[in-house]
Amino acid sequence: MKIKIKKSNMGTYNLLKGKRGIIFGALDENSIAWKVAIRAKEEGANFVLTNSALALRRKEIFELAKQTDTHVIATDITEVSELENLFKESMKILGGKIDFVLHSVGMSPNMRKNIPYTELNYDYMNKTLDVSAISLHKVLAVAKKLDAINEEGSVVTLTYIAAHRTFSNYSDMANAKSILESIVRQFGYHYGVAKKVRINSISQSPTKTTAVKGVSGFNAFFDYANSMAPLGNADAESCANTCVFLFSDLSKMITMQTIYNDGGFSSMGISNELINQHVDSTCSEDK
Repeated sequence: MKIKIKKSNMGTYNLLKGKRGIIFGALDENSIAWKVAIRAKEEGANFVLTNSALALRRKEIFELAKQTDTHVIATDITEVSELENLFKESMKILGGKIDFVLHSVGMSPNMRKNIPYTELNYDYMNKTLDVSAISLHKVLAVAKKLDAINEEGSVVTLTYIAAHRTFSNYSDMANAKSILESIVRQFGYHYGVAKKVRINSISQSPTKTTAVKGVSGFNAFFDYANSMAPLGNADAESCANTCVFLFSDLSKMITMQTIYNDGGFSSMGISNELINQHVDSTCSEDK
């Protein structure tokens, strides 16, 4: 079945003209990495798409590759040897070193199986941390070892505010996001000094992707954040635009940061909308 690729509603400015990239994590048209690929292509970039062999069985990514005139390389992001192959093959395909990388990868077997945080399966937790956080370190270490990223290149990963605050159902993914942001800061220093490579994370609003459909309580996450944020939840297209900015030369002096693309949620304590909801609920109970 052929999938119709939706173009973004943004104007184009050639912000990424001549730049080469690698995009991890495009699964289907609901994924943030998918939206980033579309925006990056609109802004003039050439890139390689990559995901696990299991994810590639879904086939949608090949339609995205066709529509954006890109290649797909299967990669286990937790295996250093496969990452080495990815960077080497990508540089061959694209004709030079890489200018930007998107790390849009995360999963938690504990969350998928609804295992309570106080009863975590530690083998599952190790998998969560490896895939969702330590994989970024592996990507960066391989790139640095191979000198695969151009000077003043940019690496972006996706995080969530649960790295700093307690969200009861976010389980060991909160631990993974904390580690992820620490890697952004630590590796950001070393890669910045060595090659002026920038590393940043985007703390995104809850976003309705295919990957979160099975997450317990996600709709409550989404509605609560939307009620709190003055601008409402930031959607996947908004996140893609922020990624394009961070990939571009406009952000040359931004590194080791967490950028909150969340409609203002991260600065809020409580909103009038939530207060009114509580008042309405209390009045209903009194009646």
